[in-house]
Amino acid sequence: MATATLIFLIIGGVGLVVLAVALLGAEMFSFGQPDVDGPVSLEAVAGFVGALGFGGAIASELLDARTPGTVAVAAGVGVLAAVPTGWLAVRLARAARNMRTDATPTRDHLVGSLGVVVTPIPAAGYGEVRVRVGGQPVKLNAKAEEPIATGTQVFVIEALSDTSVLVEATPHVG
Repeated sequence: MATATLIFLIIGGVGLVVLAVALLGAEMFSFGQPDVDGPVSLEAVAGFVGALGFGGAIASELLDARTPGTVAVAAGVGVLAAVPTGWLAVRLARAARNMRTDATPTRDHLVGSLGVVVTPIPAAGYGEVRVRVGGQPVKLNAKAEEPIATGTQVFVIEALSDTSVLVEATPHVG
């Protein structure tokens, strides 16, 4: 292996380290205004440096780069690989950051939910119900005007707090 190839592999490895830092969420190498996602973000640096190093290493081995001229050609090939890779890294990172997501469910989303009693609800106290909020099962403390047995299907009529609800039994159809 030529010395130039080893140097290019080290440069590519540095790109991987920068990518690891980027994936961990650190924005410490973002240059310019912090509120603006410019072309020199951590993702762009990681993509550029990684592609420069690994592209240069491949070209160096294929060219058997042992002279300054062939090393320069290998570096040029690395740059040709690095520019579109850095651009693509910025685009993908921006797309991931701006991806639409559902709103975080709040206690208002509990009202109108159907659920099942998992711990009996006494007349003057709390039991537990399991309801689905945003497609996810949630176990809540539940209060009712009359006792409700385990396994009974209930309807949430009011959210008393973030972790407790007022329910009533649904009529049994069947």
